[in-house]
Amino acid sequence: TPVALELALLVDVSGSVDSTEYNLQKQGYINAFKDAAVQAAIASRTNGIAVTYIEWSAGTQQAQLVGWSHLTDAASSNLFADAIAATSRAFDNTTAPGSALSFVTPLFDSNGFDGLRQVIDVSGDGAENDGVSTIAARDAALAAGIDAINGLPILGEAGLLNWYEANIKGGAGAFVIAASGFDTFESEIKKK
Repeated sequence: TPVALELALLVDVSGSVDSTEYNLQKQGYINAFKDAAVQAAIASRTNGIAVTYIEWSAGTQQAQLVGWSHLTDAASSNLFADAIAATSRAFDNTTAPGSALSFVTPLFDSNGFDGLRQVIDVSGDGAENDGVSTIAARDAALAAGIDAINGLPILGEAGLLNWYEANIKGGAGAFVIAASGFDTFESEIKKK
């Protein structure tokens, strides 16, 4: 199925993310996909977008909680948001963004969609302390055809913005948008 964009959302649910912060992060994604401006942006794209929601923590802990979904309008965006809302937290452990990137990269090849761009968004509140090298996984994803990997760090940990810039961000048009905290994550994800 041709789409304008294939988007994988990689969501950090490591131990540094407490239950309140987890709910703010998850609700940020839910509210973004229910937002009229976001829905209009999706509807304006030829053939819409394909998107999946994945939670990750330690090196062997990644779960695709909402499979690839075709969003073309407000109704399909609302269904995707509701599917995220229906999920339960998958993990609560160490922080392995590189392993999450390694997990998601091959999922683009078998998702049934053919996007003009393939993009991964990584949100989280900490730097790598487990799993494969984030830089190596990022570079491998780009070599495999992923167009851009964006960072959505939730600040608190010293140096995290710079770490995301150096280790996560990659590809054409990639960027890092930082949220000052979990309470501002929703507004930043809507901007993204």
